[in-house]
Amino acid sequence: MVLYVATSNAGKLRDFRTAAIDTPDFDIQPLPGLADIPAPPEDEETFEGNARAKAAYYSSFAPGYWVLADDSGLEVDALNGNPGVRSARYAADVHWPSTGNGVDADNNAALLHALHSTDKRSGRYRCALALAMDGKVEQVAFGKLEGEILREPQGTRGFGYDPYFFAPELHGTMAEASHEDRLHVSHRGRALRALLSQWKAR
Repeated sequence: MVLYVATSNAGKLRDFRTAAIDTPDFDIQPLPGLADIPAPPEDEETFEGNARAKAAYYSSFAPGYWVLADDSGLEVDALNGNPGVRSARYAADVHWPSTGNGVDADNNAALLHALHSTDKRSGRYRCALALAMDGKVEQVAFGKLEGEILREPQGTRGFGYDPYFFAPELHGTMAEASHEDRLHVSHRGRALRALLSQWKAR
């Protein structure tokens, strides 16, 4: 069965395909024509709310097909759960000046600055996934991974905050782990496996 994923993020698409490798009944593909579809606002206050809204919205562009949408991000305890649902736009939200090296670099620089005076660096990655067809959400699943924010980057794999996110379950950062190892414990991998398991149990 084909599952279309509503994302243009190559890293996320790779993560979903890796996480689904043990469930060959499902063929993970990018949503056709996604680049030409206006993006929804993503203005809900929770990961679940955004995932539901995106899945319902994008599924209307692929009648008769299942469409998967996620919302995920980093929660940091010392920042009262921020960046949270605004993880991809954190630097812009706090008016951090551009580093000239892209959005990920800007977001990481803003995060490190916000944490520079504290040793409380615990946090977690969270993911909410929603599956919809023809504008109706049928299933939602969740995943999380606990860790801490490092002061210096480690590793070159992954994307976003991964070089700074140390996961004890991986004995290193998300950016140091192989794709297979990180998807075994990652928030996104756990959410997708939970969703596919729910689906197969129907």
